[in-house]
Amino acid sequence: MTDLRAVRGCPSLAWQSGQERRLAMVRRWADPAGGRVLDVGCGVGMYTAAFLRATPHVFGVEVEAERAREARGRAAGVTQAVGERLPFADGSFDLVFSHEVLEHVADDRACAVEMARVTRPGGRIVIFVPNRLYPFETHGVFWRGRYRFGNVPLVNYLPDVLRRRLAPHVRAYTARGLQRLFTGLPVRLLHRTTIYPGYDKLAARSPLLARLVRAVTYALERTPLRAFGLSHFVVLERV
Repeated sequence: MTDLRAVRGCPSLAWQSGQERRLAMVRRWADPAGGRVLDVGCGVGMYTAAFLRATPHVFGVEVEAERAREARGRAAGVTQAVGERLPFADGSFDLVFSHEVLEHVADDRACAVEMARVTRPGGRIVIFVPNRLYPFETHGVFWRGRYRFGNVPLVNYLPDVLRRRLAPHVRAYTARGLQRLFTGLPVRLLHRTTIYPGYDKLAARSPLLARLVRAVTYALERTPLRAFGLSHFVVLERV
């Protein structure tokens, strides 16, 4: 797997309406104002920098050295580290944030344990991860020995043994599987839902069509059909 997009995913490289919408969701459930914030798997630092609007006490960890350097240009508190071994003391943060990262780490349970450890009692953990029921695998697949990046339909609906052959490089979570990831940890679930994409690429080509698609699918988030959204949005409280 030589393509970095396969082994680490592709972080947000530009700040667009989809990211702004997700940040608003975070603020609704875990206001970062004045608090200490950790961005786990911060990529090139788009969300890390956005948190600086609310508080100067923002830190990030990123496994890739090049991405960490770029993120540090946006937020000075970024260091190179893995999510399974966070270089911070117990109870260091009011908000621990992870955006589309757990699906890529070597050990997602260990990363969950670490996020709970560094969150102070009463602090919040906010997570976005891919939804297994979304009709497309957005990270691409391996086919005939080659990695093919892009949206591939129906891969997530295959049995595990077949999905792992096509997408061994990335996880997608059911609601139950995501719950099991945090079972036994000193956290309680405050909120979980599923959300649809931001459609920013579509908006660049056809703003009118993007507005229509957003109106329809964002309305679906208020119905049982939200189960087929792109990402889980989860808020946990450290107890």
